[in-house]
Amino acid sequence: MSAAPASRAVLRQSRLLLRRNNFRQASTASEAASKAQDTGKQAVSKASEGLTRVQSSASSTISKVGSSAYNAVSKIGGRTGRMISFVESLIPPTVYYSRVGLELARMVVKGQSMAPPSTAQFQSYLQPLINVARNPRSITSSMSSMTNSVNPESALSTVRNVNSQQLTTAAIIFAQVLGFFTVGEMIGRMKLVGYHGEVHHEH
Repeated sequence: MSAAPASRAVLRQSRLLLRRNNFRQASTASEAASKAQDTGKQAVSKASEGLTRVQSSASSTISKVGSSAYNAVSKIGGRTGRMISFVESLIPPTVYYSRVGLELARMVVKGQSMAPPSTAQFQSYLQPLINVARNPRSITSSMSSMTNSVNPESALSTVRNVNSQQLTTAAIIFAQVLGFFTVGEMIGRMKLVGYHGEVHHEH
């Protein structure tokens, strides 16, 4: 009977030791994981610092090369120097107006729900031009067939069958074009009012 309580005590002790050992291993594993994470963060920060140093040195080197090239080009005189300065003066407005035009085209495409043409449409429109380039003698036959296909009655019927939505769209586009033309004229004249002509005196 004394063996049973002793074996129970040994069993309890072994379980307690196993629990403590597992707890110690878990704590050392979590400590190792945190250390590995810290070293990983340090390595990443060092790598990013090195990368920023490389980028800053490269950008400074590129800017030095660019400034030296600009200085060398700016020292050129005569016609070539004037031509270079003229081209340099055209670059900023060209970039600006190209961005404005791109944004305007994007707004028009989005507003009118437009889509680029498919390759089949491109091919259907380009095929006659390719055929003419291959066989230039076919121009006369294509011109005669085109003049025969133009029918004034069909053109008149399409004008008569225009619906109100198409008329509204055409009127809006006409108003926009007229407005842009008028603003361009005002900018060109530097006046809001038209040109003043000479007063005609009757003799």
